[in-house]
Order: sequence, then structure tokens, then C-alpha cells
Amino acid sequence: MATFGEFLKKEREKKEMNQSDFGQEIGIIMTDISKIENGRKKFPFGNLKKLAELVKKDFEELKTLYVADIIVDEVHKYECSDKVFSVAEEQSKYIKNKNIKQGKLEL
Repeated sequence: MATFGEFLKKEREKKEMNQSDFGQEIGIIMTDISKIENGRKKFPFGNLKKLAELVKKDFEELKTLYVADIIVDEVHKYECSDKVFSVAEEQSKYIKNKNIKQGKLEL
């Protein structure tokens, strides 16, 4: 599994594009493409749909990779164990279930 930046670089190279041309297609300057590929900057979420169109990938699939990359960075930033992922998954299920139940309440 690759980071989002590594994924971006791989897709750019598949298209045989330089960073400048690739960035122009999705609305990001070349220096930012370089920083994103090297993990020094986050890809701007607002450009994700353009990227999905350019690399012909499903937007939801890219969004999942994008958000997972952010989560992993946070886990490493705070030096958490991998257990945090299973706890977060349980919390996510709890919140979804809670929201479903609240949505069914009739007044």
C-alpha cells in the first residue's frame, strides 16, 4: 500500500507527464505536486474530483485513500499504537448507529 503522495506520483508517471503538466490538469502548481509526492504537503481535497477524472479512478476510492493517509499521519504524529485503528472503527460504527436511531425518532 502506498501513501497518497506515492499514489499520485505513480499515476502521473503512468500518464508520462511531468509535474508541471500534471499539476495544470488538476489545478495545482508544480512545486506543490513535488511536495505532495514527497509527503511534505497534503493534496487539496477540493482538487480530488479533478484528479479522479484525470487518472480515471473512482472518486470514492480516491477519497478513501486520501482520508486514510490523513488518519495514518495523525496516528504517527501522536505516536499511537495500531490499536487506535480498531478503536476508531468501533467509534465510527457507534456514531453511525446512533445517528440512524436518532433519525428514526418521531415527535
